Amino acid sequence: SFVRTAIVPLTMRRLASSARAAPRRASCGVAPWPLHATSLRLGPGSAHSAHRRVSAAAAPTTAAAAPALAHRPPHPPAAVGAPLKDVETPALVVELDAMEENVRSLAKFMSAYPSVSVRSHAKTHKTPEIASMQAQQPQSRGICCQKVSEAVALADGCGDVLLSSGLVSAAKARRLAALARRGCSITAVVDSAHSAEVLAHAARSEGVHLAVLIDVDVGQRRCGVASAAEAVAVARAVASFAELQLRGIQAYHGRIQQLRDYAERASAAAEVAHEAKHVASVLGAEGFHCEVITGGGTGTFEFDAASGVFTEVQPGSYIFGDVDYARNLGEDGLPTKRWKQSLFVAATAISCNRDARRVVLDAGMKAVSYDSGPPRVRGYSEAAVAVENGGDEHTILHFGPETPLPSLGDQLLLVPGHCDPTVNLHDHLLGVRAGQVESVWHVAARGAGL
Repeated sequence: SFVRTAIVPLTMRRLASSARAAPRRASCGVAPWPLHATSLRLGPGSAHSAHRRVSAAAAPTTAAAAPALAHRPPHPPAAVGAPLKDVETPALVVELDAMEENVRSLAKFMSAYPSVSVRSHAKTHKTPEIASMQAQQPQSRGICCQKVSEAVALADGCGDVLLSSGLVSAAKARRLAALARRGCSITAVVDSAHSAEVLAHAARSEGVHLAVLIDVDVGQRRCGVASAAEAVAVARAVASFAELQLRGIQAYHGRIQQLRDYAERASAAAEVAHEAKHVASVLGAEGFHCEVITGGGTGTFEFDAASGVFTEVQPGSYIFGDVDYARNLGEDGLPTKRWKQSLFVAATAISCNRDARRVVLDAGMKAVSYDSGPPRVRGYSEAAVAVENGGDEHTILHFGPETPLPSLGDQLLLVPGHCDPTVNLHDHLLGVRAGQVESVWHVAARGAGL
């Protein structure tokens, strides 16, 4: 299938061929992330092993060598070919079969709305290989990024990036404009004349033009203009700069994505679409045509795509899933089954009190996010095991009287409460198929970012 063809290059065959090929030139002028030997099979006789032996033997012992050591990338928790049960924990793991099925499910649903584009939000995975795969899917318009640092890390191989959060930093705007100068299609959002001016100056410095969307507050009460009149004022400011091209509006409402009841979620999405249509209509009456109306997320994209208002949707978490989204209900009133849970944090049982029926794992808040509630344990119901935050490095599991306890050294898989910030805690993502590590990817856009 198309999706399978697009995903196959991310697997072992691509990694093996990449090791033999000459370094490729980045399509947007951004140097591709170097292919570390940890992305390949590592055996006792491998070139990487030999390199490590030589490096160890020849390593200088002077103080001047210390800075170089400090800049080595963190070692991944496993190499390609390793059994999942043997990876160092805590480790961020994605089951490739489930992730690929999620991609196919989105493509299949969106095929009913051929005039609506998909702009997957890469803040979920922050990984160049996944961003590139998403950009190749049917109806893809590129990707969204929430930060300039994400755009810089992921632009290569995508070609079209929407920065979905506004900026007022001249330095950040200059870095964004530099991507456009190097060949990427860049769109930015603004909700003030000041932001438009910052972008225009950066575009002028880089000798490029930038596409611009007006960010509209459709109920989030976060960023965005508060009224159609404000949108017109910002549109006039954008139009005053030759370096900027106004293309439409962004109308995203994050708070409704996890409204549990299907009908309530649909109603809230309809209100967002109504407001977006109104703002676009007022802008059109003032001579500012909105060819792009973008928004929506994993919780509402199906309503947004069907609204007749949105020209593109921005789902992100669909590719991984998490506990929070799994609590959303479908039209039948049952927990939604649209997506497969593909993301996990592998952890190891390091302490066990059988009298108290308590087991402690080696993955705490530095490995899994608690902002949307605790993780769940795969293979156990919430009634069978209660999950307690054990601090930075630990998660505490309390097992019911009828539930068998895991043994010391057993590996358990945690389903994150919120996938996006959980990914942000890890340097590497292990792609696993049939219980074996098939890919080792660097989470290149992780961190607070600049």
